Amino acid sequence: MLAVLEHDQVLTMTASAAASGIRPGMRRGGVLALAPQASLCERDLTREQGARDDIALTLLQYTPEVAHAEEDSLLLDISASLSAFGGRLALCRRIRESIQALGFTPHVSMAPTAQGAWLLARHRRHAPGLARQRRSLRLASMQRRLDALPFMILPAARPYQEWLAGIGCQTLADLRRLPRAGLQRRSDKHILETLDRAYGTAPEMFEWVQAPQTFCAWLELPDRIEHAEAVLFAARRLILQMVGWLVAQQLAVSRFLLSLEHERGRQAIAPMPLEISLAEPAWHEEHLLRLLKERLGRLQLDAPVIALRLQASQVAAMLPPTASLFPEPGGAPGAYARLLELLSARLGSENVLKPAALADHRPEIANAWQAATDNSRQRPQEETLQQIQPQRPFWLLQQPLALTWRNNRPFYGSPLRLLSGPERIECGWWDGAATIRDYFVAEGEDAACYWIYRERDDDDFRWFLHGLFA
Repeated sequence: MLAVLEHDQVLTMTASAAASGIRPGMRRGGVLALAPQASLCERDLTREQGARDDIALTLLQYTPEVAHAEEDSLLLDISASLSAFGGRLALCRRIRESIQALGFTPHVSMAPTAQGAWLLARHRRHAPGLARQRRSLRLASMQRRLDALPFMILPAARPYQEWLAGIGCQTLADLRRLPRAGLQRRSDKHILETLDRAYGTAPEMFEWVQAPQTFCAWLELPDRIEHAEAVLFAARRLILQMVGWLVAQQLAVSRFLLSLEHERGRQAIAPMPLEISLAEPAWHEEHLLRLLKERLGRLQLDAPVIALRLQASQVAAMLPPTASLFPEPGGAPGAYARLLELLSARLGSENVLKPAALADHRPEIANAWQAATDNSRQRPQEETLQQIQPQRPFWLLQQPLALTWRNNRPFYGSPLRLLSGPERIECGWWDGAATIRDYFVAEGEDAACYWIYRERDDDDFRWFLHGLFA
């Protein structure tokens, strides 16, 4: 059982603590006398604010209009999001699951007005048995349910509890029946303002949460983690926040970095970086978690982990899938890219490679291999390649083969006849590997075509075989 204290008095408690007789306002000594085994902790406003910000950032994936409200609550305008997430029931379920994944228990309500939804959710928190009253889709039904709520649910009415109860006021309906002028003179003007906003007779103004320009989130773990697989459960909280940030900014992530932080102090160990590269930018929680799970499954921790830091290091504009009349062959769009990402995460990026063309005239450098998920080097267009490389063989030798010179002709199994050329290449002086070559397409007596070059060194010429044509 657990109780939270503020100024040495109980602010809230768990259900088991309440069953032991602990009540709000009780002092520390009284709590320990009733339940010596109870755990007591002081309220931390900084961490509470951080938790609210994390939840708000996560919920931005469902609507861009999220606002902070009274008593540690959040308001969401979902009028434009219902069809995108399958209706009100599916959307409420997804919102509840996202908040629970962050480690919190939400009380969700829905109503035509934001203040009305807040009052219904607040009453449901203190009266869990009224689960059927958590959603009101029509203004008339919402007003009927609000009329039955106790007036004490309004924060502005609590200082006047004794006076209002003394004149026979018990519910919000009773409060609305009182003369407005007299109520405003004898109480707080915010009572009438809150009632008008809740019942839809006054406009509501909000200051929406703004997502930061960059994403970097930190999470302190409640206990040490000694196995890499256990990191995934805590890392999901950070992934959910990043997904909300990506959707709010209309971005997709192509590379993100998860840093595993260890003990600090004299024997501090540098954080262990875990970088995830994607073949195609993505923003879906399931896909990002699957890649992270594969990488964590291959990771061996150097020391216990006490904190996590997630950073979106490379992002791109979000490109939603286009609906086409005929489906693409080979499966859904992006299936091949997701397969490359999964293989790279499971086998290691150094073991899953793809060919890449580099901007260099030297054939042995222009043809290279890179990680399948590395998009830093974009392959040139075919038209550009054809302009730069008029003729290239399909098979390039790993090391050029020196040719003999017979009867004033290069020799490889038989004398070679030059068909085309020369294609002169003079480059590489900037990196200490100067290359001066004249390339030719040659043909042997068996009609096989070869790609050979003549290396010029002052007045001396040497011939080499560099490639074979199919």
